[in-house]
Amino acid sequence: MGAAGDRHGFYVGLGLALASSVFIGGSFILKKKGLLRLCGRGRPRAGHGGHAYLREWLWWAGLLCMGIGEAANFAAYAFAPATLVTPLGALSVLVSAVLSSTFLNEQLNVHGKIGCVLSILGSTVMVIHAPQEEEVSSLESMAEKLKDPGFIVFAVCVLVSSLLLIFVAGPRYGRSNVLVYVLVCSAIGSLSVSCVKGLGIALKELFAGKPVLKEPLGWVLLVCLVICISVQINYLNKALDIFNTSVVTPIYYVLFTTSVMTCSAILFKEWQHMVLDNIIGTISGFLTIVSGIFLLHAFRDVPFSPDLLPLFLQQGRADLRTAWRDTDRHQSCQHQPLLPSEDKSSQSTEEEEGESV
Repeated sequence: MGAAGDRHGFYVGLGLALASSVFIGGSFILKKKGLLRLCGRGRPRAGHGGHAYLREWLWWAGLLCMGIGEAANFAAYAFAPATLVTPLGALSVLVSAVLSSTFLNEQLNVHGKIGCVLSILGSTVMVIHAPQEEEVSSLESMAEKLKDPGFIVFAVCVLVSSLLLIFVAGPRYGRSNVLVYVLVCSAIGSLSVSCVKGLGIALKELFAGKPVLKEPLGWVLLVCLVICISVQINYLNKALDIFNTSVVTPIYYVLFTTSVMTCSAILFKEWQHMVLDNIIGTISGFLTIVSGIFLLHAFRDVPFSPDLLPLFLQQGRADLRTAWRDTDRHQSCQHQPLLPSEDKSSQSTEEEEGESV
């Protein structure tokens, strides 16, 4: 019965994670469309610190989609380990890339398509080899894990680095380097996932009839989650307003996934009891995703043509074309004597007839 319940929870978490990727991928497109409309009207841009997007209904539609996606993601973390749910965010990159090429006229070339396929394959491998987290069934056990010195050091590093990025690197490099604002969203996002996991446990206890509302930890996690999501939304809007969606989305996914996997490994000890094949599978799947995201991002504006092939492949292609021409010429030479022989025989026959006459 316990195994069946675990399997049921796996499929519920998987379905919620897939739905979350679809809604979150679509939210990027709606937000970008709203920001482009504001730019066309001459309103203050989000990249310059403006908040005119709060009056744009397309932006609110994107926010609603993101809210639905985050809610589904929230529920998925309650049913499945974080390292199972987070890699499926690669599908949001695929959805965003396909929709941006359709509705935003952002080109998706063959490199991008290969990158999307690699992201899906890598996510599948990571799901198959997903590590098992330590069982956390109550807020008390969650509080004990939050007091772990390793997690405290990680959280302090995340907060300090985020403050440096916001107040030091942001004003100087925020408009020229996409990593500045995306790193803020990713680092803070790793803490928001921990808050989501704790709130999911609190909701399970609440539905079980336990007095969760009297526990201060649940309220602290809720406040921290609201703050983290607010920071993420603000700086994600800045990144989307300044840079291309096809750039922001994959980089955000890679950095966010890395941050969440690191936080989950420290907080929930997910890698502690893994066997070697699962470790290799998880790392290989993640590297496959990163490779796909790199193809999707690095060559997004490069048109694919045979001239882009390496020189040795171009030489081989030229030699193959020459060989084909020689083969065709040889075959044509083999068939040519048939007609001339007929012509010669006919000519000789005509000459004999002429002589006899």
